[in-house]
Amino acid sequence: MTQDVLSMAQREPQFRSVEVGEPVQALSAITPDMKASTRAVSFSASAANSVSSDHSKRDVESNHELNIIGEHVDGQDTIFSQGALSLLNVLCQQFSAEVPQLLQQRSHRQKEFAAGKLPDFLAQTESVRKARWQIRGIPADLQDRRVEITGPVERRMVINALNGNAKVFMADFEDSLAPTWTKVVEGQINLRDAVAGDIEYTDPTSAKHYRLNDDPAVLICRVRGLHLTEKHVEFDGLGIPAALFDFALYFYNNYRQLLNKGSGPYFYIPKLESHLEARWWAKVFAYVEERFCLLPGTIKCTCLIETLPAVFEMEEILFELRSNIVALNCGRWDYILSDMKTLKHHAEHVLHDRQNLTMDKAFLSAYSRLLVKVCHKRGALAIGGMAAFIPAKDAELNQSVLQQLRTDKEFEARNGHDGTWVAHPGLADTAMATFNQYLGAGQKNQLHITRDVDGPIGAKELLHLCEGV
Repeated sequence: MTQDVLSMAQREPQFRSVEVGEPVQALSAITPDMKASTRAVSFSASAANSVSSDHSKRDVESNHELNIIGEHVDGQDTIFSQGALSLLNVLCQQFSAEVPQLLQQRSHRQKEFAAGKLPDFLAQTESVRKARWQIRGIPADLQDRRVEITGPVERRMVINALNGNAKVFMADFEDSLAPTWTKVVEGQINLRDAVAGDIEYTDPTSAKHYRLNDDPAVLICRVRGLHLTEKHVEFDGLGIPAALFDFALYFYNNYRQLLNKGSGPYFYIPKLESHLEARWWAKVFAYVEERFCLLPGTIKCTCLIETLPAVFEMEEILFELRSNIVALNCGRWDYILSDMKTLKHHAEHVLHDRQNLTMDKAFLSAYSRLLVKVCHKRGALAIGGMAAFIPAKDAELNQSVLQQLRTDKEFEARNGHDGTWVAHPGLADTAMATFNQYLGAGQKNQLHITRDVDGPIGAKELLHLCEGV
């Protein structure tokens, strides 16, 4: 960390280095009336009236503020240990009350957009964007992320994704998983078994057996967003933030094994809308690292830039999480939806049919190029988004799918992205070949591409109207 950033953080109270337990500082744009109406709400998290063993009964006694109200799921005793529940309990005590404040700030900002205001870069954080600083660093096993495969945490899919020809598997508790209690708990069990290296599955219909290969992909866990509640776990009688549930259980049950393997507890953070939400995550990470006597920056995260407000705060998000963050990701489909939701009261902002919203459209290209420029300036990777394709059984149709995939991935690679997403193992080879071509031999990423020769990308470019609607 350079001296100019340290001094800047000290003299700028709106954007200083965070302290554990520090209350969230509202943006100066938030009105006193809104601040007064923001009420600290206690959340709740679980212990185990549904856990049947004597060991779990001791958990209830030592974690009396937690209450699991979901039905018993086979194998849950192995992840709901006393240590895991203790961590979840203390995280709820320390951090859950701030979540409603952050969500209230989202609501307040949306009301401003509905009243005619347009998203823009924040004046109060300009010094952060102008200062010289970089993120802490990128672990060796996260420096090459040219192809990432995503999918839910169901057992067979976890095995197939880890065995696929991809560098990273993003195990998803969010968009691709219906978050029933059973699926969420089984997902944690599946990831624990995957980290241990002994996950197996036999299909009950075909009797086909699945097991891990010797060199699986790097595992990153995507937790649920701050707007979601895990209602099956209560703290002080209220459902807890689903993000804390996913994070606490995955971290506690896997961090030792991951570190022993030369990897680490890695997370994808979705649906951020402001740097204040990134600050909240930075405090959670710092608290857990200190509690478990881990070096600062042991926990690593990648943040999805998939909301329109967040694209105007990418540098601020990187700054707040600079000890832990390694990359930003273009979550393009949610970004398009966020564009529509954020600007729904602006009649002039009407988008094409989604099938025509390819990344070469002006506002999406600006989004992609700015993300690359910001990330590489700060030493972080810039991951491309998901092409909405799956392999087709018809050979001719499948060739069309693969060609569309190549076109999409070539666009990202030319823009300077360090990697991309695919949704199916059958697409990994095509995406890999495309990025291999652009990265070249011996290159793990494209951090050397700065895009400094680009013209300025401002609010006008990011909000550029689609033509031909």
